[in-house]
Amino acid sequence: MKFTKMHGTGNDYVYVNLFEETISDISDAAIRVSDRHFGIGSDGLIAIAPSDVADCRMIMYNADGTEGAMCGNGIRCVAKYAYDHDIAKKEHMTIETKSGIKTIDLTVENGKAAYAKVNMGKAILAPKEIPVKAEGDTFISQEIMVADKPYTVTCVSMGNPHCVVFTEGIDTLDLEKLGPEFEHHPLFPDRINTEFVEVI
Repeated sequence: MKFTKMHGTGNDYVYVNLFEETISDISDAAIRVSDRHFGIGSDGLIAIAPSDVADCRMIMYNADGTEGAMCGNGIRCVAKYAYDHDIAKKEHMTIETKSGIKTIDLTVENGKAAYAKVNMGKAILAPKEIPVKAEGDTFISQEIMVADKPYTVTCVSMGNPHCVVFTEGIDTLDLEKLGPEFEHHPLFPDRINTEFVEVI
């Protein structure tokens, strides 16, 4: 299987061109290639496939083999690959994702895509659409208990669910332990990406 490894601001994936390659089990392949000790090492696998409704389609799997809906950094790399490999020789292209069709604008330098900007659409704040198991129109500045400690969080979806935590002493957080506690919290039925933010 031929692959390309790319990253967008450090968010790295293994990319496979399904216009030319075939993968029988993308979930299993994602687990194998993502292993940072025995595989290629990545945050997951993204397949670039034909689409009936856009210039191409992004199929994204996380490192644990679960399918993801959308990744802003990942889709920018898909756009670069599609342009540089003549899949879609356009500076304005559309890419189909599990969370809808996204538009990407490219800046081309010396015949190659140098920069990519994606329109992620409007932020989704309704708990049932993120999803978060909570009532109300939004889940902003709400206190939840994680690992027996209270955290004030805001939840949002930009195609996949995010939990934003504003905190102090960010360098002292044990993210290896705390991250999975948030990810698998019962409030988040589809799991969640968590960002810890410290205002400096």
